[in-house]
Amino acid sequence: MPITIRALVCAAIALGASAPAAAQDAADPIVTQYRDVADRIIQTALADSSAWDRLARLTDAFGHRLSGSRSLEQAIDWVLAEMKKDGLDSPRTEPVKVPHWVRGVESAELVSPRHVALPMLGLGGSIGTPARGITAEVLVVSDFDELHARAGEAKGKIVLFDPEWKNYGETGRYRRVGAIAAAKAGAVALLIRSVGPYGIRTPHTGVMSYDSTVTRIPAAAITMEDAMMLHRMQDRGERVVVTLKMQAKTLPDAMSRNVMAEITGSEHPEEVVVLGGHIDSWDVGTGAMDDAGGVVVSWEAIRLIRRLGLKPKRTIRAVGWTNEENGLRGALAYRDARGAEVANHVMAIESDAGVFRPDGFNMTGSDSAVAIVRRVAALLASINADSISTPGGGADIGPLMERGVPGLGLDVDGERYFWYHHTPGDMVDKLDPADVARCVAAMAVMAYVIADLPERLPPTAVP
Repeated sequence: MPITIRALVCAAIALGASAPAAAQDAADPIVTQYRDVADRIIQTALADSSAWDRLARLTDAFGHRLSGSRSLEQAIDWVLAEMKKDGLDSPRTEPVKVPHWVRGVESAELVSPRHVALPMLGLGGSIGTPARGITAEVLVVSDFDELHARAGEAKGKIVLFDPEWKNYGETGRYRRVGAIAAAKAGAVALLIRSVGPYGIRTPHTGVMSYDSTVTRIPAAAITMEDAMMLHRMQDRGERVVVTLKMQAKTLPDAMSRNVMAEITGSEHPEEVVVLGGHIDSWDVGTGAMDDAGGVVVSWEAIRLIRRLGLKPKRTIRAVGWTNEENGLRGALAYRDARGAEVANHVMAIESDAGVFRPDGFNMTGSDSAVAIVRRVAALLASINADSISTPGGGADIGPLMERGVPGLGLDVDGERYFWYHHTPGDMVDKLDPADVARCVAAMAVMAYVIADLPERLPPTAVP
């Protein structure tokens, strides 16, 4: 899907926007020094659709990339081979042992007050049902408080949580710990309303957890529309009965890998700016938003820097971390493999919110580091990606941030992200090539300038 007139207009805007910045350039040495190179990076990124094209190739060729799957390892092999073709420095993988959960065949069916198949997805890490399935009456509750108040009604039933969407952190709790709460009340299985603000009868999966003090019960998500329908049926006094069948199981841990390449620093190669996303995804859709896009824009950022012949003082490393979705083991292994060298990480940048139109970055760091990053971000005003908010970061750079590494998360227009998050709909068609190119530009400018500043960013104080 080439970028045509639209991308050319974006490039022209980027060119023209630097002229009114002259007054700001004169006032800020960082902006003055890096204005020309930042504009070159932006113009080059916006000139074609190479990042979107590469993202489409990756996701179309290998599909989903759940930890433990063959498709994940094939995708990592392809990324490594392409990084070598790009001529990047030190393309390599590092081994990581990851969880291996398998979905198997699954289904849900409403059997009373009428017969209808319910689209569903088992939650990652769930156990399966007996082969014949579980058929039981459903107790629909709106939240944890209502379940607690009606705990006496839950024994032997399937509990369905039907909370209204608030945000991913708050509403996502029903997916993450709902099985624990339902089991404590005596339920035989858990259903949740899919976690998201909007649906077209598409279920959302995601990781869940158990507590060793209570019985493990099967857990699955049904669609927002069906959860609300079952709730209405119950409110009318109708007896709601569902049959749930799941073959889900957890196999022994499997071997996977982080994949990475870099541009070696010209003066301080031991000091590193790392940027990346997670190469794994859930086993539905192709994980284009979540998070092949984050891997590709990071990788394309350093490829673009190399293509322009830029030689930053410090090393810039692009990483595809494995197993973010159901374990975070790739991020932990990356940190642990570096030992004391973690202190040489000047900054960590992550893209894991979809590669939609970038607005800037969210950041966790010292006041002085945030102030410097805000000055650098001014170079992204031409693409309206110059906002820096606090706090911020990301899951895969979290282990580095715990050791004092300043962390940035790419901030994007996330209005549609949770429409498709963890669903079969997470495919590359949801992403605009021009927006993906802007994300490459934002990542490349930020990483290059931070890596090339005369002085490294100050670390974050660690409690």
